[in-house]
Amino acid sequence: MSTWFAFYGRVSTEDQQDPEASRQWQRTRARALTDSHGEIVADFFDIGRSRSLPWKRRPEATRLLEALKDPQRGFDAVVIGEPQRAFYGNQYGLTFPVFEHYGVELWVPEVGGPIDPNSEAHDLIMSVFGGMSKGERNRIKIRVRSAMGSQAQIEGRYLGGRPPYGYRLADAGPHPNPGKAADGKRLHTLEPDPETAPVVQRIFAEYLAGAGIYAIAEGLTRDGILCPSAYDPARNPHRSGIAWSKSAIRTILGNPRYTGFQVWNKQHKHEALIDVEDVALGHETRMRWNDPNEWIWSDDLAHSPLIDREDFNQAAARQVSAEATVKLRKPHRSKNAYALKGLVYCASCERRMQGQYNHGRAYYRCRYTMEYAVANKLDHPRNVYFREVDILPDLDGWLASLFTDDRIHDTVTRLAAAADDDTGRGTEHLRAAQATIRDCQRKLTRYRQALDEGSDPGVIGRWIADVEAQQVQAEAVLRRTTPRRAKITPDYVEQLFIACRSAARSLHRAAPERKAPVYRALGLKVTYQKETHTAEVQVDPDPSSVGILSCPRGDLNPHAH
Repeated sequence: MSTWFAFYGRVSTEDQQDPEASRQWQRTRARALTDSHGEIVADFFDIGRSRSLPWKRRPEATRLLEALKDPQRGFDAVVIGEPQRAFYGNQYGLTFPVFEHYGVELWVPEVGGPIDPNSEAHDLIMSVFGGMSKGERNRIKIRVRSAMGSQAQIEGRYLGGRPPYGYRLADAGPHPNPGKAADGKRLHTLEPDPETAPVVQRIFAEYLAGAGIYAIAEGLTRDGILCPSAYDPARNPHRSGIAWSKSAIRTILGNPRYTGFQVWNKQHKHEALIDVEDVALGHETRMRWNDPNEWIWSDDLAHSPLIDREDFNQAAARQVSAEATVKLRKPHRSKNAYALKGLVYCASCERRMQGQYNHGRAYYRCRYTMEYAVANKLDHPRNVYFREVDILPDLDGWLASLFTDDRIHDTVTRLAAAADDDTGRGTEHLRAAQATIRDCQRKLTRYRQALDEGSDPGVIGRWIADVEAQQVQAEAVLRRTTPRRAKITPDYVEQLFIACRSAARSLHRAAPERKAPVYRALGLKVTYQKETHTAEVQVDPDPSSVGILSCPRGDLNPHAH
């Protein structure tokens, strides 16, 4: 009897391979094992995902785990081309029981066929490969960091990343690696930008003369000098570029590369457990600053300096003194719950307002005038804040009123019209998600090329993390949007909201952490106007999230809620 197989593989930037080539050789290795037993009828291949990520945090691996639950999955077994790419550390021990539970065999070439769940030898072999995978990743990290440290210190090589404000990239000749040089790859160096280099020199001169950071930001904005995000908007689409901020001035004053030396190892990747109570969720990577004593300086000048090293040291010493006087607190993750977190905007500057707890109550505050210069004559109040409790009762009451007997027909008609694919909105969501995924794949390919050219893994890693987050969100939209299970009609939506009417009426009694996901699902946006003390509320729910869910225990377990 022929066996139908599903293939699983993975490739990431750390492998530095072409994704399609990697997929082909892994699949070829899998077919060498399965061809005499059956054929591969399904493919699950993760691209751009580190082996350290648990299966539930890899899109294709997650899709495979979901397929295992389906009796009509279309395959009888799963084959893996190389276990080191599939399993890392203890991931095999956390994943294989799922295969065993659903009666799906797992085939690997190193075992010569399916893994026997009762074989200690098979279990030992797979555990060894998980350890080898972890060791291999650690060795790659050590080799790359050691090589980049030597290149920065001895050669003064520019290791990639965005050039600092005040500099631009210049060609520095062919790549010293013959293979990369043959592919046309070249080295780069920094050269002063004639427009922004004088601005950097002015910032240091004014700061050393006694001017404060905010005063410098005000002066630059008043003179019409573009801030970094406005000067290079293509790389800063998430920033408004309205004015110079204190953080921009502080970053420039703290960048040692303006001295002409190449400086590396200012930050490092720290892998922290997502949940110490659930180690299986794995780690998340965060960038942390290293002590200045651990920074690696080039032995000689690597590019044209904008300031001398003595001026930089004086500026750094003054910043340290100022921070010690202010007694800045270390940033910490808030333990307080905000019902409207990330959903409140200031009408004056259109920026998100930050949550803050005072006297046990949740507030939302706009800190624009504390961080940005106002010399651009932006009409912005000095203090913009309001209490969460002042808006939630009216907000919850308004949402509940949408489902009263006299208004529910109008509400569901509008929602059905918005959710109907025939209007084009569903298709727009689908096409936008597909375009985003394609764009993310192109960016990931460019970032892999940048790594091949010797770019800073720390900088590229942050870019990759941002793109991966965008891709995950787009993939989630794609899964929800297609295929559609049923046409959204007014009767369908009315059935949904009649069933959930009691939940809408009881929303005001819910805790903030329970309300927050409801507000986000509704696409809620609150814009607060300080002058009139009013808030404009908009609701724009994602039509792909509309559906009726039934509790599977409702009929057989009446005691369960």
